[in-house]
Amino acid sequence: MRKMKKVIGMMMVGAMTLSLLTGCGNNNKVTGSVATDGSTSMEKVIGGLGEAFQNDTGITFTYNPTGSGSGIKAVQEGRCDIGLSSRDLKEEEKAAGLNATVLAYDGIAVIVNPENPVSDLSVEMIADIYTGEITNWAEIGGNDAEIVLIGREAGSGTRDGFESITDTEDACQYRQELTSTGDVITTVSQNLGAIGYASVASVKESVKAVTVDGIAPTEATIKDGSYVVQRPFVLVTKADKKLSDAAQKFFDYITSSAANEIISAAGVVSAN
Repeated sequence: MRKMKKVIGMMMVGAMTLSLLTGCGNNNKVTGSVATDGSTSMEKVIGGLGEAFQNDTGITFTYNPTGSGSGIKAVQEGRCDIGLSSRDLKEEEKAAGLNATVLAYDGIAVIVNPENPVSDLSVEMIADIYTGEITNWAEIGGNDAEIVLIGREAGSGTRDGFESITDTEDACQYRQELTSTGDVITTVSQNLGAIGYASVASVKESVKAVTVDGIAPTEATIKDGSYVVQRPFVLVTKADKKLSDAAQKFFDYITSSAANEIISAAGVVSAN
């Protein structure tokens, strides 16, 4: 009997040891890092998501705000895990093997200096302003002052979205073409005659967002489509290359419904 108890005890220890070893073998904890690159307009939303993800998982997250075109190129060249674009992918980019996943929808605010009395513009007026048909604020109920056109650089997702919606591609008469959303906001805030455009999520009190055809750019009007100057925030990946475990975990994290609260807090509308 004593011998049998010893054998049973040894079997139990063996089973426990095997169980522990099996547990170690099934440890699915993901480590490493994930690198993102692209749209400056997505800074607030991707920053909030990245910070929460890093805190929850311990996986290092980095974001390089280079602009949509540069982010797309970075994915193609393998210099980042996930590209960030504030416009849809072009057909040639899809043909080159890139996938687009819409993360959220963002309004593009048309902004003026807070001292400018003009508070509403139609899409047609905006197009006429940017193509040089309207050159003085007095023509649309404002002060007798030249309209100074501020926009983004070629390749910017915000610029592509704005020009597509207003049907002004290759026709805008920009005074300045700036390389970030922040630069546009700063420039408009410092020039009484300036007009610009920027992500709704990035607009500060230093500028005034006008209503477009009487509709203010809010989460509700972006969601229901009544505010027409809007575009998608897109995650760009390579179709023929599997994401690393860390990058896949991040991708799944930010596209889940659990991320909606963070996305909404950033001032944009979740696509999920």
